[in-house]
Amino acid sequence: MRPKVGEPAPDFTLPGVEAGERRDFTLSQYRGQRVLVAFYPGDFTFG
Repeated sequence: MRPKVGEPAPDFTLPGVEAGERRDFTLSQYRGQRVLVAFYPGDFTFG
């Protein structure tokens, strides 16, 4: 089931990079805070 606008997002874990080091990020780590989640490819070249 997909969440609707205005509902809390479901918890998820994603790999990411912080300060040049790879680590996993979990949405529940930031519970009670405002969070902006942005996704972008690590390589912007077209192939």
